[in-house]
Amino acid sequence: MSAIVSVQNLRKSYAGGFEALKGVNLDIQEGEILALLGPNGAGKTTLISTICGITVPTSGHVTVGGHDTQADFRAARSLIGLVPQEINLEPFETVFSTVRFSRGLFGKPRDDGYIEKILNQLSLGDKKNAKIMTLSGGMKRRVLIAKALAHEPRVLFLDEPTAGVDVELRKDMWDVVADLKSSGVTIILTTHYIEEAEAIADRVGVINKGEILLVQDKAEMMAQMGQKQLQIALATATQDIPAALAHYNLDRADDGLTLTYTYDTKGERTGITTLLADLAKAGLKLKDIQTRQSSLEDIFVGLVKEKA
Repeated sequence: MSAIVSVQNLRKSYAGGFEALKGVNLDIQEGEILALLGPNGAGKTTLISTICGITVPTSGHVTVGGHDTQADFRAARSLIGLVPQEINLEPFETVFSTVRFSRGLFGKPRDDGYIEKILNQLSLGDKKNAKIMTLSGGMKRRVLIAKALAHEPRVLFLDEPTAGVDVELRKDMWDVVADLKSSGVTIILTTHYIEEAEAIADRVGVINKGEILLVQDKAEMMAQMGQKQLQIALATATQDIPAALAHYNLDRADDGLTLTYTYDTKGERTGITTLLADLAKAGLKLKDIQTRQSSLEDIFVGLVKEKA
């Protein structure tokens, strides 16, 4: 795959000296889904706005499909569809006219058949003549996506696409994103929902305080950075962890009935066998054991804390 979006040493400073972006470098591959994770104020929306040409960078360069977003704005912007966080639609317009108008803004010839195709793809076909004001929040978000796709972009930015959407609709949106990818659209989404990135992304980027901390294949990230935990249920509660077990750095639950042992999946030895033997020597009787793989959320929280 080749990079359809290339960000090089991108910086954005505001009056007063605040740096929203601090030398960001990022290549987005054609046809992938990249999830950009970060806490509030991390720079996610500023980065998207700058790539889309809405925000002017202080320094650095961005190209989309080989077009510089500053020197060749129109060509670059024509390749981009943007779905903003805020739902800002004309309430008295119909769904169809709203989407068709967006296509016209990019100078595309009228193509009602293509608009119908998009609406059907987003399960909005039966709502095409409905006024925006009659739609649910989830449907309005779909209209925003339809507007962003109306001019046939190659790259789609989704800024918090499922914010405020209930769990069922959120999963429907994930299906929509997967369908868009299968049609050849490159998708970049920002999200607060870790499970969203875990469910649909090919790669995950973590941004905090205007800096990209990591961009990596999702599966590789979890394999390389993930840890496993062995949760040991005891037959009887223990008030303290025996001194002989101190070097295992066990975590004891408040009720004293569960001990948790964390180990590195990359290590040559897990230490589980010797731990179980030492538990028996210490007189602790096991009721049950189970393992738990650390999630993307654990990895994300750890990265942000490490760079805080």
